Amino acid sequence: MAISNARMSMCWRMKSRSRSRGFTLLELLVAIAIIGILAAIALPMYGDYVMRGKIAEAVGTLSDQRNKMEQFFLDNRDYTLACQGGSSAAPPVSPTVKYFTYTCSNLSGTTYTITADGVAGQGMGDFHYTINQSGTKATTGLPAGWAGTGSQCWVLKKDGSC
Repeated sequence: MAISNARMSMCWRMKSRSRSRGFTLLELLVAIAIIGILAAIALPMYGDYVMRGKIAEAVGTLSDQRNKMEQFFLDNRDYTLACQGGSSAAPPVSPTVKYFTYTCSNLSGTTYTITADGVAGQGMGDFHYTINQSGTKATTGLPAGWAGTGSQCWVLKKDGSC
């Protein structure tokens, strides 16, 4: 009886070893399906995250340019020459940074509008933001799928929140 138990025990150990040598096809397919589901969720969210990071350039530069315009007005009591750049007295209001280009319009002695237009080659071509002498922020253009075009704020997220 002891011999037969030893044989059964040895036979059982050999069978259990032969079963644990790798993964079954079903286990592999389940793992691939889980990875696929996670990728389908994560990649679009990552793309939105990157786009929001690019929008930060426009918001920061527009705020900086507004401060420069106000400083110019305090020094000169006039906005008319503020967007010419080039001289040390006038702030450069039309730099091209990586994701947006900046232009100045509606210039008069007491008014201006600075616009940030997204660079199409960087995937930001549909984004358009403005600010004026009153500090009024506006979103004048957004890509399809984004809410908030025409908002009196700078839309920072896809859901239209500022």
